[in-house]
Amino acid sequence: KEGYREYKSPKHICATCSSLSRCTESKEYQKVVTRHIWQTYVEEADHLRHHQDVKPIYAKRKETIERVFADAKEKHGMRWTTLRGLKKLSMQAMLTFAAINLKKMANWTWQGPKMA
Repeated sequence: KEGYREYKSPKHICATCSSLSRCTESKEYQKVVTRHIWQTYVEEADHLRHHQDVKPIYAKRKETIERVFADAKEKHGMRWTTLRGLKKLSMQAMLTFAAINLKKMANWTWQGPKMA
């Protein structure tokens, strides 16, 4: 399939291998590993997520990014749609998030200067 690579072991080598039963149960004596072409980048991002410098930033994700999507679902009608087609759904999503951004900007201006 597109975006995936298949790696297969050579049958003639695996047929005589003593570790075949631990490696695969294939009747054709072949180990097959399917891997997405971007899997290395996913693994690297997951590794960096657990780094000490990144943990505090990643912890704020639930307060910022995830909160925006939750508000879009609950308060702005992103849970269901009556529209059909990618173009119409994209338009609805862009208008919804533009409205959310305008609300944020309005809240920032109404709060006034912060005291030190």
